[in-house]
Amino acid sequence: MEILRVENLSKTYGTGEARVEALRQVSFSMERGEFGAVVGVSGSGKSTLLHCIGGLDKADAGKVFISGRDLFEMGEDERTIFRRQNIGFIFQSFHLIPELNVEQNITFPLLLDYKKPDEKKVEEMLKVLGLTERRKHLPGQLSGGQQQRVAIGRALITRPALVLADEPTGNLDSGSSQDVMELLCKASRYYQQTVLMITHNMNLTSYADRVFRVADGRLCELGGDAQ
Repeated sequence: MEILRVENLSKTYGTGEARVEALRQVSFSMERGEFGAVVGVSGSGKSTLLHCIGGLDKADAGKVFISGRDLFEMGEDERTIFRRQNIGFIFQSFHLIPELNVEQNITFPLLLDYKKPDEKKVEEMLKVLGLTERRKHLPGQLSGGQQQRVAIGRALITRPALVLADEPTGNLDSGSSQDVMELLCKASRYYQQTVLMITHNMNLTSYADRVFRVADGRLCELGGDAQ
């Protein structure tokens, strides 16, 4: 089942000599449960690609379909709600709410939609994340790796069709990075969610089913485990 389809996505910043073509007619698709990694040097366009797919930035041309819905045919309010319910975001910075404990941070997206968290699903998520014993801890009482686990749980709790991860291990040491990547893979397989991750670390591509490279705004597929 196709979850993500990107068609001829283009994005330009600046004008004149400062003009930069961040994306040049990028097209690809991903099926349910696939784990994709996007690599490229700084400034290659990979972050712009992720932000356009997630509706955080608007492309100049092209289309993004998520579960068959055209993201940019929606109005701003409709897109915001759709994004919250259908896309999970994981960033390099954890963006946890310091006053809320682990369980509250994970279930926060549900509360934004006035939904009561399902206790069984929350318990299951905490178990998958290995955070059952830490559920009442505040972010300040956790290690960096544990905080990123909470951020992953928050991205997955609404069971979104698509998870977008922007350098999810960028602030972690190698040991924590491996733990987080294994957890992200495990969670995506368990919940059959499509994951698209951008990274500058080629070592992390070993976790991906498909690997893409962005260079000068153009995207090509390298295949799985492109080391």
